[in-house]
Amino acid sequence: MPLSKISEARDLSDAELAKEILEVKQQLFKLRLQKATRQLEKPHQFRHAKHRLAQLLMVEGERQKAAAQGKPEAEQE
Repeated sequence: MPLSKISEARDLSDAELAKEILEVKQQLFKLRLQKATRQLEKPHQFRHAKHRLAQLLMVEGERQKAAAQGKPEAEQE
């Protein structure tokens, strides 16, 4: 399973982005729980979830920074 692309995260709306961040955090919690109880079958899922969370948080930070500077997202690129 390939890692997700940053362009997918940038295409999300603000509400979808917040929802996705919450879902990935919940997924990481479940994975940690499975690891602790030795029920984790696919350890590579940790890497994928952490990678996705980092992407989503980076996009969220970019948007917050752009909003604080008062610039639209299109000007930033």
